[in-house]
Amino acid sequence: MSVKNCGHHKDKKKILLKRIFAGVLIFVFVVLLIVLIIWAVLKPSKPSFILQDATLYNFNLTSPAQLTSIFQVTVQSKNPNDNIGIYYDKLISYATYHDQQISLPTSIPSTYQDTRGMNIWSPFLQGQSVPIAPYIGAQINNELEMGSVQLIIKLDGRVRFRVGSFISGSYRIHVNCPAVIPMNNPGTGIMVGRTAIKYQLIQGCSVSV
Repeated sequence: MSVKNCGHHKDKKKILLKRIFAGVLIFVFVVLLIVLIIWAVLKPSKPSFILQDATLYNFNLTSPAQLTSIFQVTVQSKNPNDNIGIYYDKLISYATYHDQQISLPTSIPSTYQDTRGMNIWSPFLQGQSVPIAPYIGAQINNELEMGSVQLIIKLDGRVRFRVGSFISGSYRIHVNCPAVIPMNNPGTGIMVGRTAIKYQLIQGCSVSV
């Protein structure tokens, strides 16, 4: 008699555990479904970026093929979403010329951007005697003779989107900002101190998330 009762209690316990487990799964499924519906309705848009200006402190090409450059850029980021905030994580900025990196990466502090919010970052980018391919050096010399050098200011990192208390997973973000800098035409810029020149650019950037 006691053995039968014991077995009966075990069966009841198993049924109860199965119901609890099924209830938890249903609850999680409903929550995820609600989040996905909200996400689909809100349709989050990726942030937009503008390269506002670049302040040139040094840009010197030496033989055989080494480039030293120091400049500061101002980049504006804007969140176009009405109901979605954006977290920026592990952002770095650096400069390239014809796909060759010419400056060390500069870290940008992690930050949260509220709905319709805007952030402005002004990282210093520099590279000391960076080795470059001989043909890259020749192209830089040609552009200098023509009066301007076209660089690409890049920002790489990760973003997360926030809807209410829900925060999405992390997504990679890549930003490319063309920067045509009139190196041999200081009259188009504003003197900063004794040697630096600030060039107003106001250049839109391509963004992929």
